Amino acid sequence: MQTVTLGRTGITVNKNCFGALPIQRRNMEDAIEILRHAYDSGFQLFDTAHGYTDSEEKLGAALSDVRKNIIITTKTPSVTVEGFWSDLETSLRRLKTDYIDVYQFHNPKFVPKPGGEDGLYDAMVEAKKQGKIRFIGITNHRMDNALEAVNLGIYDTLQFPFSYLASDKDIELIELCQKNDIGVLAMKALSGGLIMNARAAYAFQAQFPNVAPIWGIQRMRELEEFIELGKNPPAMDDEVKAVIEKDIAELTGDFCRACGYCMPCPAGINIPTAARMSLLLRRAPLAARLTPEMQKEMEKIENCLHCGHCTSHCPYSLNTPELLRKNLEDYRNVIAHKVDVT
Repeated sequence: MQTVTLGRTGITVNKNCFGALPIQRRNMEDAIEILRHAYDSGFQLFDTAHGYTDSEEKLGAALSDVRKNIIITTKTPSVTVEGFWSDLETSLRRLKTDYIDVYQFHNPKFVPKPGGEDGLYDAMVEAKKQGKIRFIGITNHRMDNALEAVNLGIYDTLQFPFSYLASDKDIELIELCQKNDIGVLAMKALSGGLIMNARAAYAFQAQFPNVAPIWGIQRMRELEEFIELGKNPPAMDDEVKAVIEKDIAELTGDFCRACGYCMPCPAGINIPTAARMSLLLRRAPLAARLTPEMQKEMEKIENCLHCGHCTSHCPYSLNTPELLRKNLEDYRNVIAHKVDVT
């Protein structure tokens, strides 16, 4: 079983880490079953967030009795000190614990610093003094913010999108983290569901000794696949390389990573799905994408207000309205040539 040490934190865990965002979509009973099976099968680090609806509550319900055996990383989106303390206390209560191993600023538009007027980083330090958190982390989708955080040297961990679709700059960031002894939590390790070969994804992540990949899991079969990969780590062989090269060729360029920061859409468009529909149609069974309900959802693109909300909130600077338009056009072409959509 492969392990990873998160930089200067000294935290060493199984290379398989559990991303608990998707379990907010499962009922409590099912979520507890999945989380408990993950723990029983060797998962040690569980990542969640204040903003993932009831994810923290489910994690607390499933694993509070084995708290000393696991690592919990969670996040606050607050931009005020008052909100920070409220979020922290809420997370502690939901998780049924009196401390959080790594508490992270959740994708802030600026990097909190010691002595800053916002007071956020100083609040983190105070929370650490009180024993309510062990280490200070930050998550981000923006390369400039991530680089600033790493170069400041005040953060113990960085959570950043990292998959085999990574650019050279992304890899340089990971290497800089290793040089600065900063642990890396890799979000979007499956690129928001566009990467469908878990074996290839696992083999890629295994190349980076300072990276802990967070797999977003909501189904038992998904969990079982990563459990098996953990027991028998795949090699970066020719077959895996061919899969990666094919995916890179298909997905190079501007595409939606489904981070969701553009939501909610004032026009009611499900942007993370609609903006990736062309890719999803080519990489997954058609039937589920061509239902009358999905067609109705895609047609909402016609209601786009061009208000600028999505473009101003996109960490990847995508022209989202144009991307949506192209996806709708492609979707309609598929519908026109599909006789039976059931």
